[in-house]
Parts: sequence; structure tokens; C-alpha cells
Amino acid sequence: MKYPYMAYSDKVTPLPVFKGLTGDPFVVDLSVGSQVFDTVDIHDQHAFQAWLETRMKGRYTWGLASYLEDRQTILSKYPQMKEEERWFHLGLDIIVDLDTPLYAPLDSVVQESGYEEGEGNYGGNVLLRHDSPDFDTFYSLYGHLKRTSLPEPGTVFKAGQEFARIGDFHENGNWFYHTHLQVITQKGYDTGWVSRGYCNAGDLSVMDGLCPSPLSLFRR
Repeated sequence: MKYPYMAYSDKVTPLPVFKGLTGDPFVVDLSVGSQVFDTVDIHDQHAFQAWLETRMKGRYTWGLASYLEDRQTILSKYPQMKEEERWFHLGLDIIVDLDTPLYAPLDSVVQESGYEEGEGNYGGNVLLRHDSPDFDTFYSLYGHLKRTSLPEPGTVFKAGQEFARIGDFHENGNWFYHTHLQVITQKGYDTGWVSRGYCNAGDLSVMDGLCPSPLSLFRR
């Protein structure tokens, strides 16, 4: 069974990546023309983090920013994105507190684990491989993590086990506190999409077969 159709299988039940998320999420629009940019300097991630905390305090325990958003406004400052016009977000940003633990949504093997240097990049990141007789092998990628929490490649995690933690500015690519959750098919892995968290407009028509929506995997 291909991802995301496993969401309709009685044999496959992903567990929450974060435990204890309650209530509705604070949904943040980071697309071109967002009103958020009128109230905070989106290029100052410390200021944006403070803005998030002010908006969420006493009302929301977690937040989300969308898959496939056009984030040209944010990304145009980064040469690695600008060169290929990779503006479209291939992950789901899950906004939680610093040092919050992440848990494997399914039985997993750490395919890759490492640190991507540079502002605007992943910082600490982990790629989990998910194998099962009930679905085709696929991968889930988690970025912006705490460097000292990263597991070794080859480590096996059962569903529900902690495997990493949310990182601070100096180790997460200088981003607000969140993880970038991206699903990557075997074809996507084989063709190099692990290293790309954004695509250009010309790639959108094939993304469903390479980096499909993570919503079928994410539970709370």
C-alpha cells in the first residue's frame, strides 16, 4: 500500500510525533502577502519567535505552518533557495517549545542523522525509514533539532519512542522553534529529495510521488 493511503488501513495507526498537544493549533500563514509580515520582521527569527509566543500565550499550546506554501518572501534572502527559485514548502512545520521531545510515529530505523550548517538550513536533522508488510517503504524527515539529541544512523525505534528534541537558534538553522516534518517516498529518496525542503514551481506537478503531504502521517 502506498503512502498516504495507509491512512485508510486498519493495520496502520501512526502515533503522535509530539505528546500532549491539546486544543486547536495556532495556524501561521507564511505565504507571499501574509498579514503576518505587516506585524513582525520575518527575517528576524528571534523577533518572530517572540511574536509567536505573544500570540500563543494562554490560548494555544502548539501551532502549524502549511505544506506547499509559497514562501518566496521569507526565502529570497537565502542564496541556496534563490538560485533555483525553490519557494514551495515541502514539509509541515509543527510549532512547539524549545527542547520538546519528538517520538517515532511508526516503527523506524534511522536512515540518516546529521547537522546541516548554515542559516536557513536544517541544523540538526533526522531521517527515519519506515518498513512494513502493510505499506511501501517510505521516509520521514525532521529538521531544526537539538544537535546533542541526534540518534546514530542504524538506531531502531519502536513507534512511540523518543528519538530527538527541538533545537535552539544556534543549532536549528536559525529558525523559530519547530520541526519541519517531510514525507519522502522511496523514489524521492533515490532522486535526492532528502536534501531539499522546498521545490520550485516546475516541480509541483510531480511532488505527490516524491514528497507527498505529511498530513496522513501526523497525529496528535
